[in-house]
Amino acid sequence: MMNFLRTNKYVAGLWVIIRLYLGFRWLTSGWGKIVGGEFDAGGYLQGAIAQTTGENPAVQGWWATFLETVAIPNAGLFSVFVMWGEVLVGFGLILGIFTNLAALMGVVMNFSFLLSGTFSTNPQMAILGIFIAIAGANAGRYGLDRWVMPYLKETWNQRVRKGKQPETNAA
Repeated sequence: MMNFLRTNKYVAGLWVIIRLYLGFRWLTSGWGKIVGGEFDAGGYLQGAIAQTTGENPAVQGWWATFLETVAIPNAGLFSVFVMWGEVLVGFGLILGIFTNLAALMGVVMNFSFLLSGTFSTNPQMAILGIFIAIAGANAGRYGLDRWVMPYLKETWNQRVRKGKQPETNAA
């Protein structure tokens, strides 16, 4: 089954549809935050901290500690990361460039939102992102990865070969 998901060219067409859907969701979410000019992760993070109390807290203590000690003091930086991260993930998925990295970063953001108590479409998007990551190169077969990844691989291999050439001693 894994081989089928990772190599079949017809399944790659399905990955395009899923990529476009997810990419559009990420792009519009991030772009809305950027052009809206009012996005501030600080309020969101404070809201997550508020969900750590009660009989069944939505946010676990260990995550709340991270939010309080790292995220909230750097809320401005996290705001930029969220806005531009969503836009970059969206572009990566839509264009099919660095598809696996884009899917993985989308999953990381989805899980961060889930850990912060926001459910919405995050579980669905995380699952689809995981499937894209599992698909590997096949998910970017009908995208820019088709040309970019072989080019980068060849460029990398040339540099490695150059660095490992044996020295010749002409005495």
